Amino acid sequence: MHNLELYGWNKELLRQKQESAYKALAHGRVTVTHKTCYEVVAEEGFYTCELAGNMLYSREASEYPCTGDWVIFQPIDTDKGIILDLLPRQKTLYRLKAGTVSERQTIASHVDKAFIVHSLDDNFNVRRIERFMLQVTAENIQPVLILTKTDLEFDKERVEKELKHISYKVPLFYTSVESPESIDSLRAFISSSETVVFIGSSGVGKSTLINALCGRQILQTGEISDATGKGRHTSTRREMVLIPDSGILIDTPGIKVFGVTNDNATDLSEVLDMSQYEGRCRFSDCQHINEKGCAIIEALENGEIDQRVYESYLRLRKEAWHYTTSVHEKRKQEKTFSKMVKKYKDNSQEM
Repeated sequence: MHNLELYGWNKELLRQKQESAYKALAHGRVTVTHKTCYEVVAEEGFYTCELAGNMLYSREASEYPCTGDWVIFQPIDTDKGIILDLLPRQKTLYRLKAGTVSERQTIASHVDKAFIVHSLDDNFNVRRIERFMLQVTAENIQPVLILTKTDLEFDKERVEKELKHISYKVPLFYTSVESPESIDSLRAFISSSETVVFIGSSGVGKSTLINALCGRQILQTGEISDATGKGRHTSTRREMVLIPDSGILIDTPGIKVFGVTNDNATDLSEVLDMSQYEGRCRFSDCQHINEKGCAIIEALENGEIDQRVYESYLRLRKEAWHYTTSVHEKRKQEKTFSKMVKKYKDNSQEM
């Protein structure tokens, strides 16, 4: 028997289950995702589940279950089942699906904290951290910045200067597997039944850090390429594990390109520490690009805002706008297609 409260089950989730047409069936949480095949932990044990036809063919890919989702399923064997329903998602982390301009990919759901893992080596990149933070804050998930490999030589003064506009707003941990104290501090920051997702690029030390937090080899670790200085993919799937005497951890494969899907300008200016100037602009709908009376441009010219931070703002705004425009165009095409299908059906009935 598994105590699902350790995996985050609570009274609100129970209330939501009572509203489902399948409330009499078993429920559990998705721990591993393999395309349309899922590993689910339930009170009776672990089940390998597939989607029922009504879910497989009536939903978009982003609406399929993901790691962290709570599902209702019909057991069909001692360790197999069919997923029939999905409880409403909360605090879901998305990214732009690789190779697309308008499709979102679901990474994890019911997430309390997102550990943005970044290494203190030659691949240190503040712009990438900003990108992660924008997506995380959009879903009301608490971002936490984890800097790994502190046992390597690095310029701490330079790092703190580059992170100045971020670090005072989010918890920041310097960690190394060579320093048990840093691992203990991070573990203490994860509360019981709290779900934490680890996100970061390949080679930043996510798998090594997770193994250290769990006190045993949970995930495979890889080597750094001598040619590129970048890590090889060791995590190939999104997987959930319990941390002993702590919370729930979701690991994700290394993300090379983290496309943003959040077009909220307020979120962006908040992440980049520019929100304090927004209310001072002459126009309430100021885009902070070339408008007269823009307080942000004025702060930039006065040296109050770093030029690199402002350039990051412009780049992310453009990317988010492109995503939103693509989504609107896609929806318009879908509506047009639906009208064509309806017209065809109406004409067929008249014949």
